[in-house]
Amino acid sequence: MKFPLGLFNKNDPASYRFNYSDPDVVDSLTERLYQYFSLVPDYKQIVFVCIGTDRSTGDSLGPLIGTLLYKYHYSGLHLFGTLDEPVHAMNLNESIAEIERLYDSPYIVAIDACLGQVSSVGCITVADGPVKPGAGVQKELPALGHMHVTGIVNVGGFMEYFVLQNTRLSVVMKMSEIISRSIFRSLMMARRITSTGQVPSID
Repeated sequence: MKFPLGLFNKNDPASYRFNYSDPDVVDSLTERLYQYFSLVPDYKQIVFVCIGTDRSTGDSLGPLIGTLLYKYHYSGLHLFGTLDEPVHAMNLNESIAEIERLYDSPYIVAIDACLGQVSSVGCITVADGPVKPGAGVQKELPALGHMHVTGIVNVGGFMEYFVLQNTRLSVVMKMSEIISRSIFRSLMMARRITSTGQVPSID
């Protein structure tokens, strides 16, 4: 869990923010992600690590995104972190070790929830570099990702555990649907995944 807005720098041209209530958010986010994925060499596998836990509403953004992506019938997308098998503080190091065992120098995309200012709740950030899970709740965990996607699910600065437990599920669900749809569409555009059957609508 990243806290708060530390990975978003208005002066950093490699950081981009999108509001989930924007009617064009899926198209805009898809285009931004496509620009990242299209630059990844074909020989590098793109691995998504969706961080969080289903035991906390606010921290369930990552596992929800992973679960929604998992429902697509495709080949070529490599995914860690779902509601059934979450990647969280207790097993993050093990998950990293498993990725290192299975893949040779993959391109890692870290996905996580974060806390921020009142005016920023509902914003999605895409940026270069790793996410630092656990920073918002004072946990020491390894940084992860060549790039990251984070969703600001609630307000930070005070009683973070309580805030996470009392985050609106509606906000988290809408953000997870937007991010998962955008990831899928951008990977299809970049020809990084191949459909193997019927897939949910991405319109």
